[in-house]
Formats: sequence, structure tokens, C-alpha cells
Amino acid sequence: MSIRQVSLQTSQIHKLIGKTLTLKFKVISDPKLIKSGKISLLAKAKGVPVRVIGYGEEILPSAEFLATGKLLVSNEPRVAALFVSWQKFKVIKPANSWQQQLGDIRSGLREVSKSTPLIPGMVLGDTSLQSPEFTDAMRRAGLTHLTAVSGANFAIVSAFLLWVLQFFVSSLRLRLFITALFLIAFIGLVRPSPSVLRAAAMAAVVIVAKSQRQRSDSLPSLGFAIAIVVVADPWQARDPGFALSVLATAGLLLIAPKLRMPKFLAEPIAASLLCAPIIVALSGYLSITAIFANVMAAPFVAPLTILGFIATIFPFTAPLLIPIAKIFAELITKIAFSAAAPPVIHLKSALLMVIVVFLGILCRELIRKYWIFLLALLLALTYLQRWPNNDWQISNCDVGQGDALVLKVAPHSAIVIDTGPEPKLIDNCLKSLSITHIPLLILTHAHHDHVGGLEGAIANRRVDQILTSAKRGEIYRVGELFVQILWPDGRDHSFTDNGGEGSAVNNQSITTLVTAPDYTLLATGDLEPDAQREIAVRKIDFLKVAHHGSKFQDQRFNEIAAPTIAIISVGQGNRYGHPAPETLKLYSKVIRTDISGAIAIDPKQMSISSSKVGIFGLPVIWRVA
Repeated sequence: MSIRQVSLQTSQIHKLIGKTLTLKFKVISDPKLIKSGKISLLAKAKGVPVRVIGYGEEILPSAEFLATGKLLVSNEPRVAALFVSWQKFKVIKPANSWQQQLGDIRSGLREVSKSTPLIPGMVLGDTSLQSPEFTDAMRRAGLTHLTAVSGANFAIVSAFLLWVLQFFVSSLRLRLFITALFLIAFIGLVRPSPSVLRAAAMAAVVIVAKSQRQRSDSLPSLGFAIAIVVVADPWQARDPGFALSVLATAGLLLIAPKLRMPKFLAEPIAASLLCAPIIVALSGYLSITAIFANVMAAPFVAPLTILGFIATIFPFTAPLLIPIAKIFAELITKIAFSAAAPPVIHLKSALLMVIVVFLGILCRELIRKYWIFLLALLLALTYLQRWPNNDWQISNCDVGQGDALVLKVAPHSAIVIDTGPEPKLIDNCLKSLSITHIPLLILTHAHHDHVGGLEGAIANRRVDQILTSAKRGEIYRVGELFVQILWPDGRDHSFTDNGGEGSAVNNQSITTLVTAPDYTLLATGDLEPDAQREIAVRKIDFLKVAHHGSKFQDQRFNEIAAPTIAIISVGQGNRYGHPAPETLKLYSKVIRTDISGAIAIDPKQMSISSSKVGIFGLPVIWRVA
């Protein structure tokens, strides 16, 4: 690895870093769509790999193109540089016929399974059709491995091919040879990712052993596969996906046979156990439903893979087979979203993990005798790590520099006021709060930090009404909550422009007074002083401070409101200097998301649960005197 790293750093491309120039590239990976309509791909320029980001349509491996842009230093160890282009790529040589045929097959499967993106993902590892929400659900449910072609896919395809060939070919060696040829083509079709290379190397060992009528031992095969892949591509040794692939296989080989339970239960449990440490390290959490999701999805994996494989190789069968495959895909999709709904276990403190592992090593005999009691203790500890851990009625999600207020109406139902800037952040927060129904969604004004997360807020949730405009005097009743519109008043005003921060739009923020049996709350959007003076405010319990606590606040407005607790939704280290020191002085008690993270308030007990963790990774909870 060091030799290759040095060769990249001494390459001609690396010496050109910092310059703007036009280069010729040869594509070596499929492009991936990223933000702003750009694509990202690996390509070779002057004989070394370069990460290329720019504008272009689907470009297949082996195609050549010209691009003008700037070479930058890359943090990606396997490339010599990062090339960023601001122009559309100019293709000067199309992909070779082999890659074009493979590309046509891949696009053909995508076309016939548009409505079910899981099919190309499971059959070919093609995740281009999958939405961020679906990808996140698969990840939280522990089912991401289904869309990464691995040993399971090779085993299913190989077993199917050998079963079919026995009716046409009597020679075992010939059957194995034909299967090997199919698998070589299959590697090109699914693209040589880490899991594919590992699985292909292991399959090669097994096929050779069977052709020689020798015993094929899976564990040495796995070791050989690891060695071959790492020698061929040393950077795979640092790839988390490759590590997960190896550990999952090792779990199936070493742990699953020793578990005294049915195979369909033992295999996902064994794989999950060995993969858990890396998953926690990468994501910061552990799904409590992953094993159950894998067990429930397992019966549908093989039939979906086989049907999709046949439809891919023989497109004329697609109209008959894909509708059947969709049934299995939809079942797995439902399992994924159901398993993704419960809160995950956040293990943000490595100390707890180290203690558990250390005690497990020292006390193996104790665990064998009293495993049921230790399991109960572990569940108790992880349950304590949930957020929120109080009987909350008011929650402010941690969405960075933005607003997202959640007011509980009933179990799993809440009013949401603004959605923050990112869909994923608000979606994760609402999942933690177990919100599946939004009877009223209020978007206070059309700034990205208040409406950018809308797609995540409504994803897989029933939304009755979205309010984007309102007028003073309107009242909405939702359960026992009364939402009174205090602003805007529907008239034209000439307000001061406070430093170019979008004052005209800010001063049109829908401002609401929420009256509940146990509290009153005033939510002010990004309202600025001139508009604040136009509102007849009264004493309240909770105030969502306007404009992330900016310095533009009307002192008299805040003195009359005199909130018991002022909530400031603000991003840590933001470039605006929010919240302003002079604003913080206006309130007796302030809770800030940049310090406390997501917060959940029980107004009856005046207890506040914060997602920021303390000792052993446990969420913080305190009471307001």
C-alpha cells in the first residue's frame, strides 16, 4: 500500500495540483449522482486514478472524455487528486461493446423495475433508483447488505445455475466450468466492489476444489479470498464495506453452526454479532430490530434474486417474472420501514462498549450460566440511553442552523412547526419521537433553514394539513391544542431591513400562540423587531426565540412575554454569531440546541431531556426549579 501511495504522490497528475487545465479521462467506475446535479466517478488520467466531479450524463466504464477543471488535493487515499469541473464532460470515445452490453442490461432492469428500486439493488447492486429515505430505512433496519452484492448473491446464483445445468450437462466439471463463466460475466455486470471481489475469489476456490473432487473448506477459502483481494487492491484493507463483508461471512462460518437454533435464525444473528462493532463505530448507533428484520426478510431474498437474475439475463421473461419479484421486494421494503421506525440505541460513549466487551472476555463462564439476567441488564442499560426519556409534550429537534418544533397531540401524533434545512435530520428526530402522524404542519416562511427538510418530515407519515400562509385571528384546534395565528395581519408594512438577512421574508413569518392544558407556547419563526411590536403578546410559559436568537429582538415584546423557558434553535459554530449575547440577557432560563442537542420538555414536571450524552452515553435529564 505504501509503495502505491508513493507512486500516486510522485505522479505527473499529483504535481499539477492547484492548476486549471483540460484533461483526458478514461472511466473506471460507474458515476454516482451527488448534490446540485453533479456526478462523481473514478477515472484514469495520465495513467493514475483521479476522483472526478462535474456535470455529465451516464458514462459507462472504459469510455473516454475531456473535461476542463481544477486539480485539488484529495483525502481519498486511492487517487492521485480530485478534479472538479464546472462544465459538461465531452465524450470523445464511447465505452467498449462489452461495457455497453452490460450497461444495456443494467439499464433494462432499472427500466422494468422503476417502481421497486430494491430489485436492481438486490440483483445487481444498483442503488441509483433508491431514495435517501429508503436507503436510510434499510440502514436503520440493518438490511443494507441486501443491496451490496456479496457471497450470498454468488451462492444463490451458483446454486441456481448448477441446479439448471444438471438437466442438460452430465459432466460435473463442465457444469462447474459453465457456472464459472457465468460468474465472471456476473462480476462485470454487478461491478467489482469489495464484497463482489471477496465473494468471487471465495467462489473460485470452491469451484476449483469441486472440479478436483476435493473437500472445499469454507474458512481457508475465505482466508484465500481476503488475501487475493488485499494483494490486488491494498486499499480494500481500509474499506469498512470490505470489513463488514468479511465479518458477516466469518460469522456464518464460525458462530452460526454453534448456535443451537434453526439455521434461518442462527445466520442473521451470527452475522449481526460480528458486524455490530463496526456498524456502531460508523453510525454511532445500533438497531435493536436489525436481527428480527433480517430473520423476517431472509425467506424472500433467494426467490427475488433468482427471479431478477433470470429477468436480467433473458429480458423477454421480465414482463412475467418482475411482477412476481415485486411482491417479494415490497414485502422486504415493508419490513425495512417497520424495523426502521423504533428508536435506535445510541452508543456515543466508547467506555460502555469497552466495559461490556472486557467483562464478556473475563467472565465467559458467568455469562454461560446467567446469560438471561445479563441480557436483561444490558437491555436496561440500552433502554436508559433512549431519547427522549421523559413524558414529553414539547420537543425542539436538533437540525443545526434551522427551526423544527414538535408539539405532541397524542401518542405518535404531533404538530410540527418548520422542518429545518435537511430532510434526514428532521426525519431522524421524528423517528426518535415515534411520530407517524402530523395533523398540522406549519411552515413559517420560505427560507431554506425552515422548509428544506420538508421531504424528510412527511416521509412515511400521514400529514393532514400543511399551512404555508395564514392571517391573524385564525384558530386551529388539533386535539386539545389550540393554535392561534398572531401574525401576519394581511396588511402591507414598510419595515426596517436589518442588515440584509432577509428581513422582508422574516417579517412574514407565521407566528403562533399554542394553548395546551399544561402550557402556553409562542413560536415566532424569524420575526424581527418591527413585526414583533405589531403583536399583542401576553405572558407565556415557553418561547421559541425568533431568528435563532439573533440580535434583532424587541425588548418590550420579550419582557411582556416573560417566558419561563426560552428555546433557541441554533447550529453549533454558525457563521452568524447566533445567539447574540444581548439576546441571551433577555431571558431568565435559556435552552439552546447547539449546547443541549435535541430537547424534549415535560411541562407538568418541568423536566427537560437532552440528547447530548453524559457518562456512559446516557442522555441528560434535569428539572427546572
